[in-house]
Amino acid sequence: MRTRILTFGLYADEQGLAWVQGLVEEAVRSRNARNTRITGATVADSLSGSGGTAADAYEDLALQWAVEHPGQSSGERRPVELRVRLVCSRRAHRVIRRAVISALCPEDTAPHVCRVPWTAC
Repeated sequence: MRTRILTFGLYADEQGLAWVQGLVEEAVRSRNARNTRITGATVADSLSGSGGTAADAYEDLALQWAVEHPGQSSGERRPVELRVRLVCSRRAHRVIRRAVISALCPEDTAPHVCRVPWTAC
């Protein structure tokens, strides 16, 4: 088992961040594997290693919010990068990542509007 990172760009407020972190926790729990666990999470305004900002990298997520929620205030939402450290196999990492992506914005909802605009990195 190795430490692997799940990284998501999000346009979220504190409630949205908590919701996304809960999705990750549920995806890990649903794996029901002894050796798969979360070892930490970071919410960052800057990008790891590049020196760039989340605001610059994920500015399109704010535009997505405006298009999908016309006339609604964005409130306290801001572009951030969520990094979740997992100890797991490569296969478990892929399965967990897919499960989180599916839960973030289920395609079977109409109209197709994401609760928290996101991008998987």
